[in-house]
Amino acid sequence: MPEIAEVRTVAKVLKKNIIGRTIKDIKYRYDGIIKTDKDEFKNILIGKTITDINTFGKWIIINLDDYTILSHLRMEGKYYIKDKNEEYEKHEHIIFTLDNGLDLRYKDVRKFGILMLVKTKDIYNIPEIAKLGIEPDDDKLTDKYIYDSIHKSNKPIKELLLDQSIINGLGNIYVDEVLFASGIKPTRLGKKVTLKECNKIKESCKSIITKATELGGTTIRSYTSSLGVEGKYQDYLKVHTKVNKPCPVCGTIIKKIRVGGRGTYVCTGCQK
Repeated sequence: MPEIAEVRTVAKVLKKNIIGRTIKDIKYRYDGIIKTDKDEFKNILIGKTITDINTFGKWIIINLDDYTILSHLRMEGKYYIKDKNEEYEKHEHIIFTLDNGLDLRYKDVRKFGILMLVKTKDIYNIPEIAKLGIEPDDDKLTDKYIYDSIHKSNKPIKELLLDQSIINGLGNIYVDEVLFASGIKPTRLGKKVTLKECNKIKESCKSIITKATELGGTTIRSYTSSLGVEGKYQDYLKVHTKVNKPCPVCGTIIKKIRVGGRGTYVCTGCQK
């Protein structure tokens, strides 16, 4: 699943290629991706010009002045820019035809992605956005905020860091890396994590996500390139996907366990 660094990379490439373009037509080949009124989505957007593209956590925010498209890629969503006359591929579900003769095509094999149309002034008030926590590299993310969010919980810290209402944008890859860098075992209960360890989590979040964003995210089986983009952070992973390989710090063989139903990579030598 694309996480915050990958989503930012997609948005950056979209921003470079489609800002200032006007939507001339929208075609649905599978409209279950659209989670707001489908006729309204099409009727309002045709004729609108894309003015800006940003992100919040795992959401892509495509601004068209008074209206905004919110896009969540979920498991395997991808965007492609193609000539409008190019034959459609299977699973290219939503086709935005632009005024320069190109299509912006949303492709999603599993059909789990989300596209929503909202009024720009309401973005941060809709439930899907309002419930989200602080981004992992935001200065508002403090050790006290993390501690206050987890110190009464009987859930494993891995599950808590995956909770988007606490830290917004972390997924399985980066939570594994953050916990390794912080020296914390993924199964440790939130109430057992100290304020000092929350400071390590905060610092690890910021350094890892900053570096991953600079490198275009992580390209592995669960997130592959689109728009001609391929991340490089996989070369810096310390534990994620490294099962049966020696820990780069202490040499202990990395194990794969399950925490909250998620495959989790851990060094039992470094993570206590």
